[in-house]
Amino acid sequence: MDSQHCILIGAPVDSGQKRPGCLMGPAAYRVAGIAAMLEGLGCRVSDMGDVQPVPVEAPACSNPAVHHLAETLGWVEGLRAAGIAAADRGIPMFMGGDHSLSLGSVAGMAEVAAARGRPLFVLWLDAHSDFHTPETSESGNLHGTPVAYLAGRPFPVFPPFPAPVAPENICLFGIRSVDPAEHAALQAHDIAINDMRVLDERGIAAPLRDFLERVEAAGGMLHVSLDVDFLDPGVAPAVGTTVPGGATFREAHLVMEMLHESGLVTSVDLVELNPFLDERGRTAHLMVDLLASLMGRKVFDRVTRSYRGQA
Repeated sequence: MDSQHCILIGAPVDSGQKRPGCLMGPAAYRVAGIAAMLEGLGCRVSDMGDVQPVPVEAPACSNPAVHHLAETLGWVEGLRAAGIAAADRGIPMFMGGDHSLSLGSVAGMAEVAAARGRPLFVLWLDAHSDFHTPETSESGNLHGTPVAYLAGRPFPVFPPFPAPVAPENICLFGIRSVDPAEHAALQAHDIAINDMRVLDERGIAAPLRDFLERVEAAGGMLHVSLDVDFLDPGVAPAVGTTVPGGATFREAHLVMEMLHESGLVTSVDLVELNPFLDERGRTAHLMVDLLASLMGRKVFDRVTRSYRGQA
């Protein structure tokens, strides 16, 4: 894999929730200059265009609240295949689209990791734990289910997850909105939960460094899923699921800089950008700037600790 080759994969997914607009996300990232930014950092960039969902029939679901199931399953298969095809060439970067796209992107990366004989780790930068299953979701919004799917919880209406991610290899970072059913299920899984209280008490760097050291020690691949609502809505308003008290501009850039310095990131999701709710492209530009920090842009180069994990 060429860690300097960025493979842009458009994922105009709008089926995982009920507020339209996320399907415009990939176009907004392109207009915000994502390719030019990456090239300016010395990366090679291939834009694969927008993935199309694979036509599938809707299976029966016991929860009548679930909506757009067939369409979401089509996206899962389309994005899984696109991610697998891109992973041997460089770093797949999935531009969304609502967070249900991660049902497919992480499935593809899990398949790649299994084929390489390496464990997959997932850093979930989000206000929500996304630990519902289709059967437990009261809203029926499938963007609230990806972490449960990748952790191996029962998903009878979905294809089996190719290689479930060990709970201890999942890090929820910045969460501050968890439904009772999700809370109960999380209690039974050994997932690293760094909610905003943990980050307030320990700071941003210490818990993230702990997780990255575990990825490095295991020789793991690291998938980073960045939801706009990880950020405080005061700095990133273009999301339909705003939750006050999120990461600040400076905290978010610190996370990205630490991820770059680790050298461990092998794939990325940029999700839940709804340009219809944005202010003159403010959130799209911020997300592109955060990706720039993840790919190495710094205000001032300094000596940092090194990570020896393979990318």
